Amino acid sequence: MNLSIKTYLSKNVSAAPLAFFRICFGLMMCFGMIRFWYHGWIDTLYIQPKFNFSYYGFEFIKPLGVYTYLLFVICGLSALFIAFGLKYRIAIITFFLSFTYIELMDKTTYLNHYYFISLLSFLMIFLPANAYFSLDNLLRKKRYETIPKWTTDAIKLLLGIVYFYAGLAKLNSDWLFKAMPLKIWLPSKYDLPLIGESLMSQNWFHYAMSWSGALYDLSIPFLLLYKKTRWFAFALVVFFHVFTRVLFPIGMFPFIMIVSTLIFFEADFHKKIIAFLKRIFRLETNKPSILKVESYKFSYRKPLLITLSLFFCIQLLFPFRYLLYPNELFWTEEGFRFSWRVMLMEKMGMSTFKIVNAKTDDYFYVDNKDFLTPFQEKQMSFQPDFILEYAHFLGDHFTAQGHENVQVFVESYVALNGRLSALFIDKYVDLYQEKESLKPKHWILPLKDEIKGL
Repeated sequence: MNLSIKTYLSKNVSAAPLAFFRICFGLMMCFGMIRFWYHGWIDTLYIQPKFNFSYYGFEFIKPLGVYTYLLFVICGLSALFIAFGLKYRIAIITFFLSFTYIELMDKTTYLNHYYFISLLSFLMIFLPANAYFSLDNLLRKKRYETIPKWTTDAIKLLLGIVYFYAGLAKLNSDWLFKAMPLKIWLPSKYDLPLIGESLMSQNWFHYAMSWSGALYDLSIPFLLLYKKTRWFAFALVVFFHVFTRVLFPIGMFPFIMIVSTLIFFEADFHKKIIAFLKRIFRLETNKPSILKVESYKFSYRKPLLITLSLFFCIQLLFPFRYLLYPNELFWTEEGFRFSWRVMLMEKMGMSTFKIVNAKTDDYFYVDNKDFLTPFQEKQMSFQPDFILEYAHFLGDHFTAQGHENVQVFVESYVALNGRLSALFIDKYVDLYQEKESLKPKHWILPLKDEIKGL
C-alpha cells in the first residue's frame, strides 16, 4: 500500500489541463465581479442594508461601506491575474481572501457555488497552475511540461465530492417520493416555449426530473473519469446545466460547472485549445530564452500533502455534521449549509417580532421593513439562526433607544415543501436571552412529520 501511494505521488501528467482550467477559472471569476457591479448588487446587497446577517464565528466581517466597491475591484483584478498566470501565487491568495471576505459579509447571499469557489480557490493556492502557458513563464524564463498527477486529480476530487454529495442529499422521501420541491416550482414555468404547457404541469415529469437529477449527480463523476463515457458524460453536463439554467435563476453556477468538468479530458484536448489561443492572439511561448523544464517539483511536498489531505478529510466529513443534531434537518437547518444540499427545499415563512418590557408587560410589534431589505426579510423569516441574530439586533437597538427590561419574542410560521404552515419557534422563549452556539436550538418547535433519507 505504501509503495502504491508513493508510485501514484511520483506520477506526472501534462501541465496543459491545469493551465487551461486556470484561464477559464480566472476569466469566469473576473466576469462574475463585473456582473455584480453591473447589476448594482454591491449597493443593494451590501451597502444599503442597515443590518447584515453574520456567520457564527465571523461576526467581525462586515461590509466596508463605499470601500466594498474597492474590495470587488481587487477580487476582479486578482482573477484577471490568475487567468493570465501573472504573479499567480499572490493573485490566487488575494482572490481567495477577497472572495471569501465578500462571501462572509452577509449570509443572506449564501449560495453553494460561492462556497465551492472559496474552496476551489483555496485548493488552487497549492497547485502549480502557472507552470504552463502563463506570463510567469516569461518572467522567470522557465516553463514546465509536466506536473504531478495528483494536482489535477485534486480538482477532480473536489468536483466529484460536490456532485456525489449533492446526489446523496437528494436521496430523501420528499425529493424521490413526493417530487418536492420540483412539483411546486415547475408548474410556474408553463410559459416556456415548446415544453411549458405540455410538460411543466405533468406529475410524471416532476418525478422524472427528481429521479434523473439524483441519478445524474451520483453518477456523473464516475462517467467523467472513464474515458469511454467521458464525451457522453460531458454532453449530459451541458444539457443538465443549460436546462436547469433555463428553469431556474441560478446565476453563473451552470457555466462554472460546465467549464470545470473539462479538466477530466485528456491533455491533447487542452493542448489543442491552448494552441488555438496562441494562434488567435499571436502568442509565442516557445522562445529560445525560455528554459523548458520537463517536470515541476514541489519544494515542500510533504507538508503540502498533509495540508491537502486534511482539507479533503474535512470536505468528506463536514457535510455529515447534521447527524449530531436530533431534529429534522430541513426544518431546523442545523448543519444544512456547506453540505452541497442544492435546491432541495421550498420554504416560506412569516415572523412577527414583539418587544416586551419584562417588568410592566408593555409591548409593541416590530415592522421588519424598518430594518431589513425585502430579500433579507424573506431569508430571515424561515431560518432559525437568522431569527436569533435579528432578535438580538432588535434587543440591542431598542435598549440603546432607552427601552428598559427588553425582551424579544417571535411568532413565526413556516411552510416546508408543500406542507401546511406550522408554528416554527416557541413564542414563549425570550430570544434576547438565547445565545448562538453549535448546540441544538431547543426553542425550535419540532416538525410534525418525518423526512426520511440522508
